[in-house]
Amino acid sequence: MKIDLTDTTAGEINKALVRGRRAIGTPAVGMVLTLVIVTDEENAYDSLKAANDASREHPSRTLVVIKRVSRSPRDRTSSRLDAEVRVGAEAGTGETVVLRLYGEAADHADSVVLPLLLPDAPVVVWWPVNAPLDPAKDPLGALAQRRVTDTYAAEEPVRELTARASAYTPGDTDLSWTRITPWRSMLAAALDQVTCEVKAVEVEGEEFNPSCELLAMWLADRLDVPVRRSLSSGPGLTAVRMDTSQGPIVLDRADGSLATLSIEGQPARAVALKRRDTAELIAEELRRLDPDDTYASALRYGVERLHTVPEQPAEASAEPVAEPEPVEEAAKAPAKKAAAKTAKKAPARKATAK
Repeated sequence: MKIDLTDTTAGEINKALVRGRRAIGTPAVGMVLTLVIVTDEENAYDSLKAANDASREHPSRTLVVIKRVSRSPRDRTSSRLDAEVRVGAEAGTGETVVLRLYGEAADHADSVVLPLLLPDAPVVVWWPVNAPLDPAKDPLGALAQRRVTDTYAAEEPVRELTARASAYTPGDTDLSWTRITPWRSMLAAALDQVTCEVKAVEVEGEEFNPSCELLAMWLADRLDVPVRRSLSSGPGLTAVRMDTSQGPIVLDRADGSLATLSIEGQPARAVALKRRDTAELIAEELRRLDPDDTYASALRYGVERLHTVPEQPAEASAEPVAEPEPVEEAAKAPAKKAAAKTAKKAPARKATAK
């Protein structure tokens, strides 16, 4: 069921939600959280579809905030709120409200969203694109216990990671970090199978892929070993190679779905490591609403530190360099050579005399 409201208010939206629940015969509210999606018109459909799929695991009230930019100077000063209220099959297992804010209302989105939050329920804010540099200081982000961004959608993902590290606040997370959860689980399980010391690591993947950078920073932070970042044509992460005291450990995924785990002394095995869609990523993030300390530690390791190449000491020459002879010894050198030649010829001269 869908109810369209034009030039409305938050009070009218709440009344429409009650009417919609009664119309479909579910007056009780059984939702566990409020998910606020801040996006644009272009990405609203995909984001809402992912949220509806995730609501099967986490029934929630989804509020989609779309700030419409007015072209006319007159429209910029006027304020208007349009809404679509969806309940039933069109809203997954929860409720959905699509908010389109015009004019001055777009600058005060938090005042529009606040009356629509579920009482006594956690709030999660998700920016699929165009996330603020400091999500916790954003007016909408300040309402949430959990703030989800996606650096993969940024124009310069690696630089965006640096901004995320400097502005990190407990409760921040990123879908680029969520994408590497199966990789981290598989690598940790591989190291549990052997008793060894990791000496160096190589992470291979696409250029400018924030998930590759985060995995490399996590390994460098946890193992305290040099981590080299190499490039491939993708898709995404393609391989992790660990040089250990018991031989190499390699997790190689060339096709984006099936990976091969190789451990020295054991047969190679195939493991499922497919690229997950956005609905699975959001569902994973909604399972835990406490701060992710592991993500914070890896993020603070720093991209610059990861790409800094330590200075190598100059290698010693294979051939020893002869020390310069003193001046007196250098002057006597021709005389010594002549004496040596005379000594070699002496026996021949004696034989001729006889």
